Amino acid sequence: MGESFLRENRGILNIISHTDLDGVTAAAVAWYAGAFTGVPIKVSLTGYGEVDNLVLEAWRKSERIVMLDLSVQYQNTVDEIDRTFSGDEPFLFDHHESTSEKYANRPWIEADMNYCAAAVYWNWLMKRDDREVKAHIEAMRDMVGIANDRDLWINENPDGRLWQALVTLCGEWGAFSRLITNPSASFTPGEREQAVAFVTAQEERFSRAKEHLTVNRIRGRGDGGEMAFLGDGYLEFGDTSDFCGSILDRPEEGSRPAAVVLAYRKPSGSWAVSIRSRSGLAGRAVSLLKDGRRVKGGGHKDAAALYFPSSYDESSIRESILAALAANSESSSGAGVTLGDLLKGAL
Repeated sequence: MGESFLRENRGILNIISHTDLDGVTAAAVAWYAGAFTGVPIKVSLTGYGEVDNLVLEAWRKSERIVMLDLSVQYQNTVDEIDRTFSGDEPFLFDHHESTSEKYANRPWIEADMNYCAAAVYWNWLMKRDDREVKAHIEAMRDMVGIANDRDLWINENPDGRLWQALVTLCGEWGAFSRLITNPSASFTPGEREQAVAFVTAQEERFSRAKEHLTVNRIRGRGDGGEMAFLGDGYLEFGDTSDFCGSILDRPEEGSRPAAVVLAYRKPSGSWAVSIRSRSGLAGRAVSLLKDGRRVKGGGHKDAAALYFPSSYDESSIRESILAALAANSESSSGAGVTLGDLLKGAL
């Protein structure tokens, strides 16, 4: 986003980003990079279920897209962009393994798994020869550092968890509004008080939710690996990462499952399912199950998400993911498992 765009492009700057702390921070960086030029800015904070529609709509209108912390899901979206892309700058900035593996070496993608998405975009902007852009995004430096610490689970800055709490409390749009009116990473007294209260209540929810976990052995794992599953109704949005971390990194009585799966039914009836692991199982399960039609998803090798239609119930979701984890375990033996095998009988 240098001279060619900021001072010559007269269209809309369309920022499309994710809804967590990393995505909100990345969107704020993009807003600071473009706002001073006076171009109209459209911002969409969304998830994997809607990202293709948003991208294709903007692409066909020839809007300038900055896509952050997300990847497109449908092959026809990728094909259309590949066929018509003629620029010399990337517009998709991400850090998920699934993006890098599936869409590697495309000129419209800048992916780096060593940083959060906000830092990937920040670093790209800072390498460009535009002192005015650099001056405007400098205000976001500390916030990008917190998002990077939080999203990569470096755990050097305890304010990362509090900032994620603030995103949950205020919603992605409330947090975005806060950052574009006040980019400081330092909390006001009121913000810190509410974030600390949320984290305290969160720990109490975690304690109750652990009583409702169901544990299933993963077929084919010689080490006795297990999947811990929690259904809808026990946690709130924003609890996922810290709850799974409490299971995987702070196990009680030395028990550590191979994967933790949390299912959340949206008001529309469809499902958002988070999968966490510590040995790459989450990403491999998502790669096996997502088909770009009924089941969508993406993420990291140990922190990924799937989106199931409303025709599924908790049992079918659990069995589908167990089948994917088992297929991964059995793949070394040469067993041929297809997506149809995994989903057979789930509906």
